[in-house]
Amino acid sequence: MAKNTSDVEDSLMRSLYVYDLSPEILTSLTVRTNGHPTQPETTGTPKSDISEPGEKRTQIAISKSCTLCHLFVETVEEHREHVRSDHHRYNVKAQVRGNVPLTEVEFNRAIEELDESISGSEMSESDEDDEGLRTSDSTLAALLKKQAMISQGNQETESSAKIMGGGKQPIFWFKSSLLPKSTFLGVYRALFTDVEQNDPDQLVESLRQKQLSPLRQRLSPAATREGLGSVSARSPHVFLCMVGGGHFAAMVVALAAEVQRRPGGVEERQARVLAHKTFHRYTTRRKQGGAQSTSDAARGAAHSAGSSLRRHNEAALEKEIRGLLLEWRGMIDEAELLFVRATGSTNRRTLFGPYDSQILRKNDSRLRGFPFSTRRATQAELMRCFKELTRVKTSRVEEAPLAVPDTGQPERIVRSPKPSSQQQKPQISEEDEAALLHTSQIQALIRRSKAPALLSYISNNNISPSFTFYPSDSPQNHHSPTPLHLASSSNSTAIVLALLTKAKFDPTVVSREGKSPFDLARDRATRDSFRIARHELGESVWNWDAAHVPSPLSKAEVDSREERERRAAEEAEADRRKIEMEQLKIEDATNTDSARNRRNLGGRTLGAIEKTFTEKTEEEMRGMTPEMRQKLERERRARAAEERIRRMQGK
Repeated sequence: MAKNTSDVEDSLMRSLYVYDLSPEILTSLTVRTNGHPTQPETTGTPKSDISEPGEKRTQIAISKSCTLCHLFVETVEEHREHVRSDHHRYNVKAQVRGNVPLTEVEFNRAIEELDESISGSEMSESDEDDEGLRTSDSTLAALLKKQAMISQGNQETESSAKIMGGGKQPIFWFKSSLLPKSTFLGVYRALFTDVEQNDPDQLVESLRQKQLSPLRQRLSPAATREGLGSVSARSPHVFLCMVGGGHFAAMVVALAAEVQRRPGGVEERQARVLAHKTFHRYTTRRKQGGAQSTSDAARGAAHSAGSSLRRHNEAALEKEIRGLLLEWRGMIDEAELLFVRATGSTNRRTLFGPYDSQILRKNDSRLRGFPFSTRRATQAELMRCFKELTRVKTSRVEEAPLAVPDTGQPERIVRSPKPSSQQQKPQISEEDEAALLHTSQIQALIRRSKAPALLSYISNNNISPSFTFYPSDSPQNHHSPTPLHLASSSNSTAIVLALLTKAKFDPTVVSREGKSPFDLARDRATRDSFRIARHELGESVWNWDAAHVPSPLSKAEVDSREERERRAAEEAEADRRKIEMEQLKIEDATNTDSARNRRNLGGRTLGAIEKTFTEKTEEEMRGMTPEMRQKLERERRARAAEERIRRMQGK
């Protein structure tokens, strides 16, 4: 019997595809029921897959699990990938702030609520860079702030609830009489229709009806192109689509696996892609996040070259996406399921309209979301998601914890002992937590020179004019303890003027080194902003002498001074050019007289042979430094260009 069980387990490991399970497993499957059709008795299954949001968590920690995210993985590589994911990073930050960690489904639903996407989630592993990490960190910070201010349940929209399954558990769990009691099999809820999900007793029968015979040979490319519009009638398939951050990827994959024979007679099962397409456009505002249309709606239309290019690319991307959906209309209409990830209102409007000849609709019963974290929209990412969706999940736990008798006491999470230093970790107060959040947000806005956004944040959060960064003893806050210090040291004139005149921040606060914000200014424009603020606010508001700010200066005086300096520079440049032109004329006249004298003499003597241009150049540059040679060469080229222009004008 043990041998037979081992054989079945080996067969199971070779046949984990949902649509091509072995007959032995299918005939022995039953739904795991214990008050709920998807709640197994075991505690070793992925916790994000078997518990309702907000439900008491009773998972037992095992070697290949993340106790923080309540997630179970099968390999070390999957565990490492999870640790690098945005889901795990968010839960680490949430735990530090005292918030409740989110399961994978809850995290995905919360991300869908945001208008801006996570660059780190969208980018592939080979494309990770510092800019993507900064964008991901800013989005996680926004999500942490949102989760701390409002309840997640009150923020669910109708569309996200429809796509993400309305908070239901993402996996149905089954057990088999041929497998040990500690082994469970899981299939994603999204692969079942709404009718099948509402009838848990028929889940096994529905799973049996989904079985498809694998294909033994691939259609030729010509046959595939000719039968593209009607291929769905011959092969059940699904449609997968992702759009976000200017990246779009779509794919149609047949549900029937394709068996290919490799060298040596080994058969390998692979997915058969019927159609695929990707579009990539520059639509995201670099280092700031969010689409250009979102920025226009919030702050008004910008008039820079970059904003115009992004608007054009957004319109072009929308046209390309809708054109592709129209071209694939036959396959989409006959698809078994539609898996869509559209981050942000702009991307959802691109797919779901409304618009003429609309293909995808929000009320389509086949519409599904990806019940796990996804990265940048690429063809490789869509294939990874398809494999994840159609792979049967296996969960194994030790039988010893399951054999503990029921004592009537609530189950406890088994945790590894922690050092006493971790157990005695001090708790941060609410005031310090708020100060830490304000510090990170204000510093980010100052470094990005976002004066309007900074003033809005200060006003909405009632930030005091005497606000200092927290913690004060950190190295980055030692030299710049206040927003004015940081703006002045960053030479951000607009931020300095806004903090002084609009937010009324105190310029007399000094750092631990005894330096005021004015002392940290490194250019004249920043220093002038302090003098302008002194002129506009008057002498009675602050002790400007204590702040080391010189005499007041009006904006008109600064503009007048800059205009005088500009004119003086232009006049000096004009005089320099005039002198060089006169020297050039004298040299031309001298050369002309020398040539005339040589003609009158009737020839040249050996000692009167004129040097070549190269010889003259080498003689002039002899003994010069490399910098002097470059300067001389630039002047010679400028004179030659002016001479060509003069001759052209003379014609």
